[in-house]
Amino acid sequence: MELSPEAVKLLLEWFRKNKRVLPWREKREFYRVWVSEIMLQQTRVEAVKEYYLRFMERFPTVGALALAEEDEVLKAWEGLGYYSRARNLLKSAKQIAKEGVPVTYEGVRALSGVGDYTAGAISSIALGLPCPAVDGNVLRVLTRCFADGSNIDEPATKTKFTEVLRRAYPQETGDFCEALMELGAIVCVPNGAPWCGVCPWSGLCRAHLTGEEERYPVRNDKKARKIVNATVCVLERGGKYALEKREDKGLLANLWQFPFFEKVVDIHSFGEVVATKKAKHIFTHIEWNMTGYLIEAREFFGGYEWVSAEEIMNSYALPSAFKAFTEWVK
Repeated sequence: MELSPEAVKLLLEWFRKNKRVLPWREKREFYRVWVSEIMLQQTRVEAVKEYYLRFMERFPTVGALALAEEDEVLKAWEGLGYYSRARNLLKSAKQIAKEGVPVTYEGVRALSGVGDYTAGAISSIALGLPCPAVDGNVLRVLTRCFADGSNIDEPATKTKFTEVLRRAYPQETGDFCEALMELGAIVCVPNGAPWCGVCPWSGLCRAHLTGEEERYPVRNDKKARKIVNATVCVLERGGKYALEKREDKGLLANLWQFPFFEKVVDIHSFGEVVATKKAKHIFTHIEWNMTGYLIEAREFFGGYEWVSAEEIMNSYALPSAFKAFTEWVK
């Protein structure tokens, strides 16, 4: 199984004419590429763009990030989700500030929060190294191109196509890496029929030539999400609101939230209910069905941090799961 030089040429020509204008593509500096690739983990490009621009304005260099406090970084990350990514960025920034920017794939891979795919992307784009970056999008493109029925959830499939790409890498490592990403993002899409009419590989894609594009990729069935029915209490007293920190392990670890209960709660024991609303938030494997109550608290209950609305807006990072209830805070 080989990706021919002609296929590589067609892809690069297509990419240079059709690539999207994205802020992290303006300059292929290590710091800019690294931050963007961490933000793009499990997050759509459109959702990342504004966060990336704000983050780079606040922390323009790895040195500036290394000097930041964790709460400051989490606040800048607020709403982007998967907050461990922000903590890993901060941890690695401190390491880079001391030891310097890594110049090998192994050095990039050793950074906190960087897996095989992210290390390959950073190495190819920022360091000019022929290091394949193989994720679900790239596997979808390649399994369709070769009409390969291997299960892409199996590690062996990823290993196989990593070697296919390694043998095909041209000198333009950054363009080639981004071109594969781009093809999977805007042409060889996952849901519905791919846009084969504008694909540079339509003349050599075996799945397209046999009319079986939607047969690929083959993967495991998704597991049903766990449903959690929860109660959220927005307690207000004297212009102060109650916040608590989640546990330091698990979902949304160590982040601030309004008092949150995965059980039946006597909400009237807190005080007078002023308003009620329902909200839903979907994580990868869990779905929260939340009922929220705005409550005029009868006292400053212990066990909570009581802070002003201004402090919540400027200093405390609340996950986007609570966005519907944050709107009550004025």
